[in-house]
Amino acid sequence: MKAYAAQTRMELSLSLRQGEQLLVSIGIPLLLLVFFSLVDVLPKPAGVDDPVTFLAPGVLALAIMSTAMVSLGIGTGFERQYKVLKRLGSTPLGRPRLIAAKVTMVLAIELVQVIVLVPTALALGWSPDGRIALVIPAYLLGTAAFAGIGLLMAGTLKGTVTLAAANGLYLVLLLLGGMIIPLTRLPAAIRFVAELLPAAPLARIMQAAFDSSVSARPHDWVVLVAWAVAAPLAAARLFRWE
Repeated sequence: MKAYAAQTRMELSLSLRQGEQLLVSIGIPLLLLVFFSLVDVLPKPAGVDDPVTFLAPGVLALAIMSTAMVSLGIGTGFERQYKVLKRLGSTPLGRPRLIAAKVTMVLAIELVQVIVLVPTALALGWSPDGRIALVIPAYLLGTAAFAGIGLLMAGTLKGTVTLAAANGLYLVLLLLGGMIIPLTRLPAAIRFVAELLPAAPLARIMQAAFDSSVSARPHDWVVLVAWAVAAPLAAARLFRWE
């Protein structure tokens, strides 16, 4: 436990010292939330008058993707490229505790995101009224799905390729995930594909958790659970430590 605690502190310290990771994890979600809540230029779902009502849950889903996929994937990818993972895995720390420390770091950063984003949304006029009990399973499943995707890229691609792939996928899922632009505004063919990816189900479940007028469909849970199981399994099966 001492080795795990020490590595967790190190992971958190490194993450909080890297400006680009803080920008992706906290800066971009916060900027999108504030800007598009104050500047009403994006389309809104039917029946929604205040942009923050739709944006706040979506931005929380975006924040999960930012930390669990982009920050974790890119950081781990470069550690693997520079053989840091190989060295740490051969120490008494061991690979299981190294992975546990990284997961703990992701969860801690997500807690910081909630502390920053939720009060900001409330200050912008957000009035959550939904099924708050859905938040925890949504967070756990979303984190598992996106962390699995991030680690799959980090464990199979070069660090520089992981950097490009993670950022590119982040942009695609941001546009297609129903986090900023409602899925109903997308063409039917694109919407069909988007609903098979993890971002859109996570965003809809988060919206249902905070807005009683939105319902999460069984399809959303099935897709999100499938990604939360399949992505980590694929990462564990294909991950190469050097």
